[in-house]
Amino acid sequence: MARATSQCGLSLIHLTLLLSSTLLSATLEEQNDNPITRFQRYLQINTAHPTPDYSSAVSYLISQANSIGGILHKTLEFSPGKPLLLLTWPGSHSSLPSILLNSHLDSVPAESSKWTHPPFSATRTSDGNIFARGAQDDKCIAMQYLEAIRNLRNNNFVPVRSVHISLVPDEEVGGFAGAAKFVESEEFQALNVGFALDEGQASVGDEFRVFYADRIPWNLKIKAKGQPGHGSKLYDNSAMENLMKSVEVVSRFRESQFDVVKAGKAMNSEVVSVNPVYLKAGVPTQDGFAMNVQPSEAEAGFDLRLTPTTDPEEMKRRIAAEWAPSVRNVSFEIIEKGPIRDYLGRPLLTATNDSNPWWLVFKQAITSVGEKLSKPEILPSTTDARYLRQKGIPVLGFSPMKNTPILLHDHNEHLRDTVYMKGIQVYESLISSLSSFTEASH
Repeated sequence: MARATSQCGLSLIHLTLLLSSTLLSATLEEQNDNPITRFQRYLQINTAHPTPDYSSAVSYLISQANSIGGILHKTLEFSPGKPLLLLTWPGSHSSLPSILLNSHLDSVPAESSKWTHPPFSATRTSDGNIFARGAQDDKCIAMQYLEAIRNLRNNNFVPVRSVHISLVPDEEVGGFAGAAKFVESEEFQALNVGFALDEGQASVGDEFRVFYADRIPWNLKIKAKGQPGHGSKLYDNSAMENLMKSVEVVSRFRESQFDVVKAGKAMNSEVVSVNPVYLKAGVPTQDGFAMNVQPSEAEAGFDLRLTPTTDPEEMKRRIAAEWAPSVRNVSFEIIEKGPIRDYLGRPLLTATNDSNPWWLVFKQAITSVGEKLSKPEILPSTTDARYLRQKGIPVLGFSPMKNTPILLHDHNEHLRDTVYMKGIQVYESLISSLSSFTEASH
C-alpha cells in the first residue's frame, strides 16, 4: 500500500515536471516569436540572385498571413519558377478602389567575405543592428506591412477599402517577369487599385523620405568601326579614335549635368545621369592584347538614367547627332528598361500637392504618429512603382527608416531594431488612414 502511494506520488511529480517543462517551452517559444524574430526568419531565407529561393519565402509569408487570420492568399505565376504572392485583407466596402502595398521577394547578391556577419544569418548585434541582405531592400517593408495588419486586427480595426499586399519576384533584375506582367493581368485588374505604396530609401536625417517618381533606365551601347592594320601606321577615323571622341562628348554632357548637382541647383535624381560601365576593344592574345594591331571595332556601354520629364525623343536625337554620329562610322543601340510614359502619354509622376487627395491622407497619417516628411523626391534608381504609375495609379515610394545609413546593395546591409519597430507603428497609421479614406473614388 505504501509502495503504491509512493508510485502515485512519483507519477504526480513526473506529471508536474512535464507540465512545468511544457509551459516553460511554450513560454520560451512565445518569447522567441515576436516582430523582430519573425523579421529575422524572413531575412534568413536566401532570395538573392541568381538563384533566389522564392518557394521558401512565399511559404513563410503565407504562414505569417495565416497566423494573423482574416487574410486571403493567392499565389500567381506569370513566368515559370517566378511566384507572385498576393495577400488580401477584405474591406467592409470592397467595391471601393483598393489599397495596394508592394514589396519584392528578391535581393541582390552579397559577397560574404566582405561582410562582418554572414549576409543571411540576420545577426542581431548588442546595439540592435540586424545584419542581412534585404534588411533595407526591401524585406523590412513586407514584414512591417504584415505586423501592422496584425496589430490592427488585434485592436479590432476593420478596413473600409480592401488592402492588398503584392510580394513580387525579380524586381532587382527589372521586374519584367513579375510586376510588369502582373499589372497586365486579369487578376490585377480585378483588384481595382486606387492607391499604392512601394519601396523607398532610408533617410540619414530625422525626417522620412518619400518618392513621387523613379528615374527611367536606358542601356546605351556605342559601337565604332574603322580600318584595321599595323599599329605603326597613323590612322584617320580609326575605331578606337572614333569611339574615344564619342566618350569625350558623353563625358562633357555628364559633367554639365553633374555641375548642376554640385552647384546645389538640383538633386542627383533631378538630372540625367550617364556613367560608363564597360569598354570593349582590341585584338585578344594569350597574354592580353596585340599591341601592334589596330582593331576594326570598339564598343562602350553606358548606364543612362532619364528624369520623368526628360523628352525621350529629344534625348535620342542628341545621341544620334552628338554622341554617336554616323558620319564618324559610329552607331548606337538603346535598350529601354521599362515604361517611359503612362497609358495617356503623361510622365510617370505622382502628384504631391492638394490635387492628390491620397497625398493629403498620407501626410496626415505620418504627422499623426509624430513624424515628419522631407521634401518629396524623385528616386535616383528604379522600382516596380513605374509599372503601377504606367496604369495611371498614384504610387508613393516609402520605407520608414530615418537616422539610418543608406545601405541598399552595399556590404553589411543592416537595419536597427528600433527603426524597424517604429516602421510598424508608421504603417499602422498609414494602412488604417488610407483604407478608411472614402472621399476619393480613385
